[in-house]
Parts: sequence; structure tokens; C-alpha cells
Amino acid sequence: MSTTTLASVLFVCVHNAGRSQMAAGFLNHLAGDRVEVRSAGSLPGDQVNPAAVEAMKEVGVDIADQRPKVLTTEAVQASDYVITMGCGDACPIFPGKKYLDWALEDPAGQGVEAVRPIRDEIKSRIETLIAQIDAE
Repeated sequence: MSTTTLASVLFVCVHNAGRSQMAAGFLNHLAGDRVEVRSAGSLPGDQVNPAAVEAMKEVGVDIADQRPKVLTTEAVQASDYVITMGCGDACPIFPGKKYLDWALEDPAGQGVEAVRPIRDEIKSRIETLIAQIDAE
């Protein structure tokens, strides 16, 4: 039995250690296998931000096993939606993709208290994105 995904989504930020990892975690958690989820960074960090891991754990989403990945042209080409979060000009542009730029504060170097509102904003945007994908 094969499962057909509705869409594929790529989240991109600079270090692929905070915002994009939280977004990918929420989309995996909330949409399940209906949506193919990728995340990457233009200059990936060494590890996922521990404050982001902790903030997500508080809401029942485990991203502790994730690792920052480098942004590739292939990942962009394979995605229906490319959602950038401050990666600037490093994000390649291909015709036919849906590009969204989410202006979100960078959680790098911040404690879990500062990451919580960023996490909550990302969750809200993910819920809106799922509704948009479902409607198409």
C-alpha cells in the first residue's frame, strides 16, 4: 500500500539549527505522512539549538535526533513549497515552486524563554500552511 503525499515542503534558514528545525518538527507532527518535510541551511550549524529542542519538547514534539543539513539545489527542486527564514540570497529560485518568506526572530544564542514565542509563531504558521495545502 503506497501513500501519496499532498505536497513537499522545504524549510530553509542559515544554520538549520532553530527555526527551520522547529518548523519541520511541527509539520511532521501535525501533518504526518501527508506532507514530505525537508529542512536545510545555507551555512548549517554543528547541532540543533538546545533551546529549540527543549522548547519543542515542552509541546510534545521531539527534534533531539535531528542534525543540521546543507541546502542543496536538489532539495529545492524536489520541493513544492520553499519556506525561507532569513537565508537571504543563498536560496536558489526555480520556476513553479511556491516561495514563502517567514520573518521570524533568530533563536540562536537565546534561552528557552526567548525561544517559546518563536516556537508558538512557527506552530501558528504551520497550521495555516497545512490548511492551505489541504485546500489545494
